[in-house]
Amino acid sequence: MADNDDARLQWGGGQNLSAWEAMMWRADGDHRTRSTGVVVELLDTEPDWERLVAAHDRVTREVPRLRERIVEPPLPLIAPAWSPDPRFDLDYHLQRVRLPGDGTDAELYALAAQFGVRPLDTTRPPWEALLVVGLTGGRAAYLFKPHHCLSDGIGLLQLLELTHGHGRHPDAPTKSPDPAPRPEQTPARLLVNELTGKVLNAPADVLRGAAGVAGQLLQDPVGFTTDAAKFAASLRRVLTPAPAPHSPALAGDGAGYSLRTLDIVFDDLKAAGRAAGGSVNDAFLAGLLGGVRRYHEKLSLSIDLLPMAIPVSMRTDADPLGANRFAGARFVAPVGESDPAKRIGIIHRFIGEARMEPALGFLDLVSPTLSRLPSALLTFIAGELTGTSDLQASNLGAIARPLYLAGARVTRVYPMGPRPGIGAMVTMVTYDGTCCIAVNFDPEAISDPQLFAACLTDGFEEVLALAR
Repeated sequence: MADNDDARLQWGGGQNLSAWEAMMWRADGDHRTRSTGVVVELLDTEPDWERLVAAHDRVTREVPRLRERIVEPPLPLIAPAWSPDPRFDLDYHLQRVRLPGDGTDAELYALAAQFGVRPLDTTRPPWEALLVVGLTGGRAAYLFKPHHCLSDGIGLLQLLELTHGHGRHPDAPTKSPDPAPRPEQTPARLLVNELTGKVLNAPADVLRGAAGVAGQLLQDPVGFTTDAAKFAASLRRVLTPAPAPHSPALAGDGAGYSLRTLDIVFDDLKAAGRAAGGSVNDAFLAGLLGGVRRYHEKLSLSIDLLPMAIPVSMRTDADPLGANRFAGARFVAPVGESDPAKRIGIIHRFIGEARMEPALGFLDLVSPTLSRLPSALLTFIAGELTGTSDLQASNLGAIARPLYLAGARVTRVYPMGPRPGIGAMVTMVTYDGTCCIAVNFDPEAISDPQLFAACLTDGFEEVLALAR
């Protein structure tokens, strides 16, 4: 098999969900903790439907994870697992609609918001796709809605590059045989297998763990104690709520989604970050915060600091493609800082310090326990964790090549991230030289969407001016 064939087979990782993924899956019953997003791809023309269906049939065979559903054990003491869906129905997962109105991007975004907020069927593989035709100028759009337990943002970009075509004409067919079917799980079989494995491995695991701790303690007792103290201090910093009041302009508990987009030339944003001693990501966050400050000013609200959350990738070269390898960092955002260069400096320092926190990935330690809690209690705890912020922002990275879909060229990729109990989620992907920014906000919290979008545009212009 070619390297790409191996990557497709392995995308998504192992059969068992990680404890972190199990927690996201089991806390999905409440809109405050729902973790379903939508990737909105704008296409320059309407793709061939039969070719698109055939491509999805082929890709879902080449990437077995896309034909697998999540099986829950009878008791939540064990993590759920991926299992082939014996009744996989591509006609359910891929559908086509035509915009009934004027075919504008605004109408498309309203449809994407409705599509995104609709819960997934938990008895099927956790994704859906929608081809939207009837956009102005003969264009179309492709909406892909995955659950977060499938992958984090970086893994999702890996999937897009693995599964999209390289040109308008079909790629040369591969000669690789269909992969061998994965073993099917049932709730009872999952429980028996996992309990048996835990019982058989428990003595060895305990001995290995005790030997490891004892070895560290004997070899370097001072270093061992110091590391433990450093971790405890880091954990206190990570768990301490951001010392910033919630903004009344971003407060809301609505279940709805509303989408706005913004395009920025990548080279311009990179130059602006460099001009202030920062990165593209620093400039992205500084522009966002500048827009939020302007929005508050327009509403005659004074704001200095804002509680914010930023996902930080924990992915290494040893990690499988897809799956989830990230942690959340809570940030006291300097919204009131009017100087964009100073704002970039503050953000740059925070991101650097956050990546060095020993306890940044503490949820990996506690999620095995949290994921075993009853769903109602788990949802409450997850809601309390996400509800400490008013705003989330994430830069997913860059797509390295032009993408094609059944004869149509992808012109823009907007990642509408999930909005777990916060006023707005702002996500960016760099594609074809453009920073594609998607703003998913609570329509009950943002009282004036047009004003909010205009202020964000002005906030980024303020940052871009640093490079001029």
